[in-house]
Amino acid sequence: MFTGIVEEIGEVTTYTPNDPSSKNGTTLTITLPSSSSLLSDCHLGDSIAVNGVCLTVTSFTLSPSAQFTVGIAPETLRLTNLGSLRPGSRVNLERAVRADTRMGGHFVQGHVDTVAEIINITPDGEALTFRFRPKNREVLKYVIWKGFIALDGTSLTVTAVNDDEGWWEVMLIAYTQERVVVAGKKVGETVNVEVDMTAKYVEKSLTGYLEGLLGGSHVSGAAEGKGLLEKIVEGIVKKQGSA
Repeated sequence: MFTGIVEEIGEVTTYTPNDPSSKNGTTLTITLPSSSSLLSDCHLGDSIAVNGVCLTVTSFTLSPSAQFTVGIAPETLRLTNLGSLRPGSRVNLERAVRADTRMGGHFVQGHVDTVAEIINITPDGEALTFRFRPKNREVLKYVIWKGFIALDGTSLTVTAVNDDEGWWEVMLIAYTQERVVVAGKKVGETVNVEVDMTAKYVEKSLTGYLEGLLGGSHVSGAAEGKGLLEKIVEGIVKKQGSA
């Protein structure tokens, strides 16, 4: 579990597909700034969010420079933009939360839902407004105005959303621009997206409740959810007609 408050920006040292040391899996080694304390309490097997993706530390060193290595599963490469990283790429980093961590952002799992493309960047005073179009438009049903969203692991507030056109916007103030990698990206580049998991739990609970009203008829997915609503309306009309 993470908060979406980026602790450090690291730099990719090596990106190795088919790494023999990882049974031909993909590994990523990241070097930290000399002033970083990110690995001060690190242990093998710890979780670190890399651009919003929860990854497991498989090795680390503190000298001569602080760096760590993580493995990337094929499924992770399919769902995220980590496959586009190369030596020199900058990445957001955050350690897993502790029980005494102040929750400055929101609950972030590090489980990416999709990627989104930057389609517009608009200056607004010292701030920047970024507009994103998701690869999987299904996630838009979880994106609401003033709601939380994690982009490359950064907890941000949605400032606008358009379901019909398929985009949402966030604003980065000057302070945030200096501390996250999203601010350095250009139109056409992508970010990892994790929607607020609370919305998913609400959807599933509500669907279960409504299914109960229909005698246990199973419904899942947005299209079928629409059919469920139609059935509920039909049921209400029938009850009123028989009253």
